[in-house]
Amino acid sequence: MTIEVKVPMLPESVADATVSVWHKKVGDQVTRDENLVDLETDKVMLEVPAPADGVLKQIVKSTGDVVQAEQVLAIIEAGKAAEKAPATKAAAKAVEEKVEKSEKTEKIEKTEAKAPASGPSARRIAAQHEVEVSQAKENVMTQTSTATTPANFASARPEKRVPMTRMRARIAERLLEVKQNTAMLTTFNEINMHPVMDIRSRYREKFEKAYKIRLGFMSFFVRAAAEALKHSPIVNASLDGNDIVYHGYYDVGVAVSTDRGLVVPILRDADKMSMAEMEAKIAEYAEKARNGKLALEEMQGGTFTITNGGVFGSLLSTPLLNAPQAAILGMHKIQERAVVENGQVVIRPMMYLALSYDHRLIDGKESVSFLVNIKELLEDPTRLLLEV
Repeated sequence: MTIEVKVPMLPESVADATVSVWHKKVGDQVTRDENLVDLETDKVMLEVPAPADGVLKQIVKSTGDVVQAEQVLAIIEAGKAAEKAPATKAAAKAVEEKVEKSEKTEKIEKTEAKAPASGPSARRIAAQHEVEVSQAKENVMTQTSTATTPANFASARPEKRVPMTRMRARIAERLLEVKQNTAMLTTFNEINMHPVMDIRSRYREKFEKAYKIRLGFMSFFVRAAAEALKHSPIVNASLDGNDIVYHGYYDVGVAVSTDRGLVVPILRDADKMSMAEMEAKIAEYAEKARNGKLALEEMQGGTFTITNGGVFGSLLSTPLLNAPQAAILGMHKIQERAVVENGQVVIRPMMYLALSYDHRLIDGKESVSFLVNIKELLEDPTRLLLEV
């Protein structure tokens, strides 16, 4: 009996998907609920499980194909055992002899290539063109007998053209929309991170022992942002046509970088979460993001976003808005700098903060007041309860 493997119902607002990766090939044994193929949409990755035990008889849609809900992806022959060639002694011996012969040939080739291919010229050319010394051997021999021309280096200047992933293309589209359709400005401030670092150092072990989760910096910033948003409701608002929508809740998005692009899972009602709950949820989201397991509903909505370029070493940047939100907070690298305190020059671990905002909605006074509020909260972190 054959069974069709179909594209599942796609999330709302997602019209189609692209076949990303097949985890099985024709003839492979499959088990019920085992992931057969990943489908990529412009928002999330979807796994398509096997509907029954059997053998993958046919792949109907190949990698790169665009598919829609209910379309057939593959055919499974249910209940049939996978056919495997018997591993006879003769076959095993043949394979062993082939491997041994290959190894001997490789040793001979390496011996022959050693003198001409390991000299300074070969090493220099290999380093310049990012090729292995053994690959440079032929190029060196050719170049010593002919004039050096661009044509001789053509093979050492490779190019690779690959299409954007659907998510990357959608991110690019959204960022361009933000630049074109908002009056975005950025205001900056700096924060002395010593108080946060000190309290984090003093309570880290107790926190981890009590909650079985690492105490990071992000929960401090989420807590501070949630409190500051309560005092600046316009920063937590959004524009809908000519209407200003004030949100009476604080859903804070935390930007997470993945190989497929930046995703922003949401901490719902962040003002009601303990710091331990925040850290646990952030860790969960980060793991899901790395494995492409984030659900669409975990990224929808959000009234404010925090992004941390500091994890990559960024000292200062201008974060782009996450539409339709009106503001985004950018964290950066902590770096020791000379600052003046009480007339004395001292060394402090400082971080630049950036708040990008839609000036159509938020005035300069509101944006600066909001950022100063966050600065004051974090420079006196005892005001943010650790609950330990």
